[in-house]
Amino acid sequence: MPRQFNTTGPCMPDMHYMLPPAARLIGASLDRYISEKLYWVLHAPRQTGKTTFLMNWMREINSSGEGVACYVSVERCQGMADAETAMPNMLSAIALWARRGDVPVPPINDEPVGSMLSTQLSAWAALCAPKPLIVLFDEVDVLEGAAMVAFLRQLRDGFAGRAAGKFPISIALVGMRDLRDDLVHSKDGIPVNPGSPFNIKHSSASLGNFTKADIAALTTQHTEEKGQTFGADALERIWHYTSGQPWLVNALCDTIVHQTAPTGKVDTILAAHVDQAKELLIKSRATHIDSLGQRLREARVRRVVQPILTGASDPLMADDDAFVFCMDLGLVTIGEDGSPGIANAIYREVLARELSYGMQMAIPPPEFRWKREDGGLDMDALMAEFQTFWRRHADTWEQTATYTEAFPHLLLMAFFQRIINGGGSIEREYAAGRGRIDLMIAYGERRNIIEIKLVHPEDGRQSTLEEGLEQIARYDDKIGADTLHLVIFDRREEARAKPWAERLSREARTTASGKTVIVIWC
Repeated sequence: MPRQFNTTGPCMPDMHYMLPPAARLIGASLDRYISEKLYWVLHAPRQTGKTTFLMNWMREINSSGEGVACYVSVERCQGMADAETAMPNMLSAIALWARRGDVPVPPINDEPVGSMLSTQLSAWAALCAPKPLIVLFDEVDVLEGAAMVAFLRQLRDGFAGRAAGKFPISIALVGMRDLRDDLVHSKDGIPVNPGSPFNIKHSSASLGNFTKADIAALTTQHTEEKGQTFGADALERIWHYTSGQPWLVNALCDTIVHQTAPTGKVDTILAAHVDQAKELLIKSRATHIDSLGQRLREARVRRVVQPILTGASDPLMADDDAFVFCMDLGLVTIGEDGSPGIANAIYREVLARELSYGMQMAIPPPEFRWKREDGGLDMDALMAEFQTFWRRHADTWEQTATYTEAFPHLLLMAFFQRIINGGGSIEREYAAGRGRIDLMIAYGERRNIIEIKLVHPEDGRQSTLEEGLEQIARYDDKIGADTLHLVIFDRREEARAKPWAERLSREARTTASGKTVIVIWC
């Protein structure tokens, strides 16, 4: 059976192109975990390869003969906050996965819930003797409340006596989030006593994204088996869009070889094929993409995403558990300059489109002339039309906005997405502390830069203008655009009290390099 790029479930060596997952582990000591009988945590965002690693490592341990390893998913216990419901389901899950793993199957007992798990694990270890038992618990972070407390307490109860034939010598607790002590509370919010049952953890490890070399190695497997080559520009574009996020890399490659550059019809994959695949992937609303969009509605995600989207500086952001949650999701990362930002270009695109989708649908198709004779965008006509649209709808639409502070940015992006949908592309750059959003709109043969800024209460119009002109000039030095537009929204109370004739205006400014910037005031 020919192998493929995998986008569903764990990778199987005979079915999928794959790289050694253990090579991407960060902070892990696999040999020590067994030789020193350690319990540890592995946490990483969804669909980064955790389950693939666990199953691969399980096979390696079992084939080596150094122990009996079993993967166990406790996902069936999601939403079961009470131990009385969760514990029997967990015992059933352990027995199920043991049968699937072709290892000794532990009995299911009817002990009290406070000892049910530890009794089963002890009996399981005895069945595996003289070999030691290693258990890899996946999806542990679905456990909550009393169920989580009971689970961790019983692991702690058996920890001191762990040994071959007695109790699992090594246990991995795996999920999207690290299991910090402050997450282990009883249902009434009182910390577990005595101490935290999580003090048996030796260390926390994670899985990193693919590197550029990893992407090249993965696609080389496809080339060797199918004869289709990924050009250097295509590989660079895959890295640009995904930043190495494993599912995105595989999904993008899968879309390319089956849709935009079908294997057998296209010999060499180019950057243009990757661009087309990126657009198809976003529009497909695959589960991975769709679940990301759903997360944006959560208050704790909005708490982090909104200042990133607007470029605001928030000194408390990184101290908030919401920020850690967004990092654990893989949605947010810390850039090379130390600023929080969205993790990759596809997520930036999904975020902007998802949050502005309702606005896009409410914006009527343009009836005015918005294309130039050379096929490019008539940016002057578009900006004039946007100011008219802003005057008619901004105050009313803002009342229903979830991301209130980012509403002007989202409405402008929705306006242009509605105009160019399918005929061009929008590249977005934003991060906390930048003080603006940069858009690069490619349409036809022309590139157009739009920089979006807000006049904050502590700033004035003139300082905002001067800062914006410097910033757009720097961005243009990197991009080399045909047109430059600086859009400044003044949402201060004193500005909004003025009549629209004074609030809406435009002026032309010149950068130090002599290029014209059209400043649009809203």
